[in-house]
Amino acid sequence: MIRLLRRRLIGVSMLSLFAVLAIIVTAVNVINYQRVAQEANGVLAVLAEGDGRFPAKPMGDRGPNKRPQLSPEMPYESRFFTVLLHSDGTVLSSELSHIAAVDEQTATQMATAVVGDTHNSGYHGNYRYTVVDRADGTLVIFLDCTRSLSHFRDFLWISCLIAIIGLAAVFLLIWLLSGRIVKPLLQAHEKQRQFITDAGHEIKTPITIIDADAELLEMELGENEWLQDIRQQVKRLGDLTGDLIFLSRMDEEQKKLQAIDFPLSDTVSETAGSFQAPAKREDKTLTLAVEPMLTLCGDEKSIRQLVSILMDNAVKYTDEGGEIHLSLRRQGKTAILTVSNTCRGMDEADISKLFDRFYRTDRSRNSATGGYGIGLSIAKAVVNAHKGKIIAAKDGDRLVLTATLPLTQ
Repeated sequence: MIRLLRRRLIGVSMLSLFAVLAIIVTAVNVINYQRVAQEANGVLAVLAEGDGRFPAKPMGDRGPNKRPQLSPEMPYESRFFTVLLHSDGTVLSSELSHIAAVDEQTATQMATAVVGDTHNSGYHGNYRYTVVDRADGTLVIFLDCTRSLSHFRDFLWISCLIAIIGLAAVFLLIWLLSGRIVKPLLQAHEKQRQFITDAGHEIKTPITIIDADAELLEMELGENEWLQDIRQQVKRLGDLTGDLIFLSRMDEEQKKLQAIDFPLSDTVSETAGSFQAPAKREDKTLTLAVEPMLTLCGDEKSIRQLVSILMDNAVKYTDEGGEIHLSLRRQGKTAILTVSNTCRGMDEADISKLFDRFYRTDRSRNSATGGYGIGLSIAKAVVNAHKGKIIAAKDGDRLVLTATLPLTQ
C-alpha cells in the first residue's frame, strides 16, 4: 500500500509538471511562430504596396499611421520573387533577380499551386506568400523564410529537449525524496500492521479459553441458550480476529504466495457447490457455469477463500426468492470469475465502497447477516496478491462482482 502511495505521489507530481511544461513550451513556441509570420507578413505587405518591389525612400520614413516600420536594410536582406499570372493561369511575367535558389519553372509551379488554394496568404514550403489581385492579372509574391523557420524549429527542439531534461531531473529528485516523504507513513503503517498481528495472536488465547470453558460448562450443565450464545459469539470473534490477521499479512509488501499450478475450474466448482444447500434453505436459486480445464498458478487456499467470500456475500444479501449466478470463463490469458445476485436495495453510491474495510450498506447493518464488512476487503487483497483485479457494478437490480485472474500459460 505504501509503495502504491509513493507511485501515485510521483505520478501526480510528474503529470502536473508535464502539464505545466507542455503549456509553457506550447505557448512560447506559438508566440515565436506568430512573430515569424508577422515579420514575414510585414515585408510582404510592403512588397504588395510596391507591386513586388520595395519603395525607393528609406523604410524608416514611413508614417506612424502606416504599418510597423521596417529596417532600412530590409531590401538587401530579403530574398523574394514574384510571378504575375493571367486569369487563365498563364504566366505573364516573373521577377527572380532577388533570389538565386528558384528558377523560372519552379517559380511558375509554386505560383500556380498557391493561386488554386482558397487562402490568399500562407506558407509553401519555406516560403511565405501573398496573392494580390490586379487589373492585369494576379500577382503572387514569395518571401524566403528559410532562416527564420530554421531558427523557429531549432528553438522548438531545444525547448522540448530542455523540458524533457527538466522532467527527467525532477523525476529523479522526486523519486529520491518521495522515500523520505512517505517514510513516516510507512513506519506508522508498519506499527499498525504489527499491532494488529500481535494483538490478534494475543486475543486468540483468551478466545480459546472462553470457548473451552463454555464447552465444559455445557457438559456439566447441559445445553442452554446462554451457553450456545456465548459459543456463537466466541466463534464470530475468532473469525473476525483471523480475518484481521489475514488482511494484515496480505498488506505486507514482501508477502510471497506459495504459488503452484492447480485446477482452478475444479476448485471453483467444489467451493461454490457447497453453497447450494444454504441457498436452497433460504429459498434462493444458485446456478453455476464453470468452464472446465482452467489452471491457475497461485495459492489454492486463498482462491478457495475468495470464492467462499463472494458466495457467502451473495447468499447473505440476495433478496428472498432471488437468484445467484456464478460463472468462470477464459478470456484471452485471464480467467473471469463473476458472481451476481439480485439485490434491489443497494444504491449506486454504495458500489464504490464495497471493498472498503468495515463498510456495510445501510440495509445490512444488523446482526442477522453476521458480517463485519471485511469479507470483500479480503477478497480484494487475495485478487491483488495474484496480480488480478476485482470490480463491482450494478446491472439493473443485480449486483455483479467480477474478478480477473491471470491464467497459467
